[in-house]
Amino acid sequence: MNILLLGSGGREHAFAWKIVQSPKCHQLYVAPGNAGTSKIAENLAINVTDFEGIKAALIDYQIDLLVVGPEEPLVKGLVDILLSDELTRKIPVVGPPQLGATLEGSKDFSKRFMQRNTIPTAAYETFDANQLEEGLAYLEKQSLPIVLKADGLAAGKGVLICESLEEAKASLKEMLVEQKFGDASAKVVIEEFLTGIELSVFVATDGKSYCILPEAKDYKRIGEGDTGLNTGGMGAVSPVVFADTDFMKKVEERIVQPTVAGLAAEDIPYKGFLFIGLMNKNGEPYVIEYNVRMGDPETEAVLPRLESDFVDLLWSIATGSLREYTLEISKDFTTTVVMVSGGYPGSYEKGFPISLPKNSEGATIFHAGTALSTDGQLINQGGRVLAITGKGASLDQALENAYSTVNQVHWEKSYYRSDIGKDIKALNK
Repeated sequence: MNILLLGSGGREHAFAWKIVQSPKCHQLYVAPGNAGTSKIAENLAINVTDFEGIKAALIDYQIDLLVVGPEEPLVKGLVDILLSDELTRKIPVVGPPQLGATLEGSKDFSKRFMQRNTIPTAAYETFDANQLEEGLAYLEKQSLPIVLKADGLAAGKGVLICESLEEAKASLKEMLVEQKFGDASAKVVIEEFLTGIELSVFVATDGKSYCILPEAKDYKRIGEGDTGLNTGGMGAVSPVVFADTDFMKKVEERIVQPTVAGLAAEDIPYKGFLFIGLMNKNGEPYVIEYNVRMGDPETEAVLPRLESDFVDLLWSIATGSLREYTLEISKDFTTTVVMVSGGYPGSYEKGFPISLPKNSEGATIFHAGTALSTDGQLINQGGRVLAITGKGASLDQALENAYSTVNQVHWEKSYYRSDIGKDIKALNK
């Protein structure tokens, strides 16, 4: 079949890498893609929010399956637009319509959904600019630290953990009144701070059935030992040692099942991936957030562990036949190390030539913020540039394979964390 994949990051390169391994894929197009996807598929110069351009591509390239990688086009209603057009409404899509995508597009919407469906999550209240005084009064009654979340999409920057009441009050004013995150903080969710260990659980669902993909743990902060500014993710590990059979049973029974059942009961159409950010608090799972797509860089650690046909999985999701799909998962470990441009997540320089190893045995190099210069040279084009995934029979072997390849990749001012997976190794002892 002809498949169109939307997106340009490491997640999408991992998707493309897995899709082209399937005999079911005749031709893969990626819009807009990156330098990595251009090696295994045909890139199309179409932005993920250019809905007219996407519709034209679906028709012109006789696309049989559309796979939406990032959340923005879903939250902005791409699927609804395609369903409203006679020429595109019958094309199966992996990704929910706008109502389902609101699980990520609005923190308040998702918290209310959890509350209605008795899904364990942190206590919270939501306030808008007209309720500033009520919000400030609410803060005075809460324990510290306290979490403030912009209601809408804020490019991963809309979550603040405030250590003092003064900081929390000032931050709430900045978000609501001064619009620190623009329209995204027109409403702010004030949430209880949960302590524990975070992990990511990924669910594929066709709205009726579901299957749980391998779990992963990512590393958000820029500095060693989880210090410094938050980023889009500096690495990931799968499987996660503390997500044992008992814990994952709780996740399935208390979170996954009531989530899928709740979507169906509330007539919220959903065919796609659901990323559930969890906190393991003394062995009990709590939902931190929903995302309506796969995570990045977790995808680069999760997909190499899938042994069953990935295109079959995507087709089953999009066509409502997931009950017939059998998911097969490797027992191997995977570890992903993200290499970034120096200065990220702040300002950074682009256009530096990148040198890759000729042989990366035991590891796979996924491209994220890369491009080709006019003379065909691979260059850095974004903050997160490459994701190097090592695979092995043990965590140590997977880490060794990842870092041995990382050490052979070079460009000016590149940076990576050297401690990915070390906390998991400590838990293993």
